[in-house]
Amino acid sequence: MFTINVRLIVGGILILLGVAFAYYHTYELVAVVALLLVALLVEYFRQGTLVLAARQFHLKNYAKAEALLHQVSKPDWLSKKRRGFYEYMMGGISMHKPDFESAEYHYEQAAKYPLRTVNDHIAALVAVANIALRNGKPEKTDAYLQLANQHQDKLTAKMKAVIADIQQNLKNYKPQ
Repeated sequence: MFTINVRLIVGGILILLGVAFAYYHTYELVAVVALLLVALLVEYFRQGTLVLAARQFHLKNYAKAEALLHQVSKPDWLSKKRRGFYEYMMGGISMHKPDFESAEYHYEQAAKYPLRTVNDHIAALVAVANIALRNGKPEKTDAYLQLANQHQDKLTAKMKAVIADIQQNLKNYKPQ
């Protein structure tokens, strides 16, 4: 939940505390400080800055959200739940730019991981279907719509309308 700079400051303070405790021969406290440093490091790789980025993303401050997401040095090391949300936010940011190729990639990745809600998962599938239709890939559009329709009982009315609209556009699709 910290940025890289805050983590470095906290880590530096912990190291200074560890040195001070070692100087006064309180090795139990040195061990506690070492555990806190390990927890800080592990949390960075498992959680990253996603909580801060999510706050900015929901406020529609996409530039800050993207900057915070780029602080995650190894997205592959994020926990499964966090990785899906990382990809979902990157897809949303790419759609806002608009960089549809990148958005398609990130939403495809997000659909592979568990997301916060089923509706978020369906939204990722529908976004890929919509982008694929725009890019002239009707087979891919149909495949992702079928995946989205597997959750028919959990679809919101708005999502049902979006899916119906994409299906109608797919029926009217003529290759160029």
